[in-house]
Amino acid sequence: MTSSESIHQLALAGLRPPRVLTLAITDACNLMCCHCWVRSGEAPSVTHVPVHAVRHVIEEFRAIGGDGIRITGGEPLCHPHWLDIMRLCRSLEFKTITLQTNAILLSDEHLAPLHELDFPGLLIQISLDGVTPLTHDLVRGEGAFRAALHGVMKLVQEGLGRRIAIFFTEMHHNLHEIPELLDFADRVGIGSVSTGAMVLCGRAAETSLISPPEVEQYLELLDRYDSDAHFRNLYDKIGTVAALEWWRGDAVRHDSCTFVENPYLTQVGRLYPCLLCHTDEFSVTAVFEKGLVAALAEGAPLWSSLLDISRSRADSMPECQDCPGKVLCAGGCMGRAWGSFGTLLCADDRCESRRAIYQRGCSSCF
Repeated sequence: MTSSESIHQLALAGLRPPRVLTLAITDACNLMCCHCWVRSGEAPSVTHVPVHAVRHVIEEFRAIGGDGIRITGGEPLCHPHWLDIMRLCRSLEFKTITLQTNAILLSDEHLAPLHELDFPGLLIQISLDGVTPLTHDLVRGEGAFRAALHGVMKLVQEGLGRRIAIFFTEMHHNLHEIPELLDFADRVGIGSVSTGAMVLCGRAAETSLISPPEVEQYLELLDRYDSDAHFRNLYDKIGTVAALEWWRGDAVRHDSCTFVENPYLTQVGRLYPCLLCHTDEFSVTAVFEKGLVAALAEGAPLWSSLLDISRSRADSMPECQDCPGKVLCAGGCMGRAWGSFGTLLCADDRCESRRAIYQRGCSSCF
């Protein structure tokens, strides 16, 4: 099957073409984070995707019009050829290339090659779950904060600070540190800070060390944004937090999930239609053997039926019927619902928080 035929199959199924591919190149990791939903580092043997297999997939992806690539893991720096893979992505002239890392394994010898790869679409997404060892290390292990910060500052000193995108996982014990994290990031010259709430699956479903934020914590964050001009200015400059975007009316979904625009390919060759909706029933296997183009065509009917389920959520779930935000979130995230509760037709784990935020009212929302 040709690239154009594969895209045509997706269009016939009512699906948009893929734009950004997240590719896990290894399941190895130097940490055992207690909120890891893909359980990196647990496998008895390590799987590194061979470079030739990576090459074939990303060349196919570029050929069908893919704009961006995210290199992830596990910890991608555990892959012995991660820099070669980054160079390959750059040679294919993707508009955006993102490296998702905990930054701990960054060494001096990596800095010059990363600098050579620098272009406006390069992002080095670094996980930082707090501004102190107390908050970060609770999740990632003793010494992780100091080591991650060391990697961050290496990149800053190399002139790559504006290419750093800090990713902060929202949890009960750390949500209050978002303003301080923005302050730190701006002070050292980091390009952006974005956040996302932990999903209660994988290791996060089995630990008592951490838990999701409570509704009141999000409302306090809104109050802080409203009352603290310094925080507000920093946020408007470099921040993205879903709760604040909901409140400001900047996160309105006019349709259901945009399946296949952001597919996720695991290190064992299983293709899911999006970053979060990891339902094996709606996945395609053996992609490295079949090829990405063939896998997309195979997945089209599966993902079309999944799209129908997504479109039915807001009208079928009791939680949506009297919610003032129904027209804004379209039933929330089906992938988060599956990850947290194991079913596609239930409210997701952020529903209560969204409802409380919408009920506060937003002049641009209604």
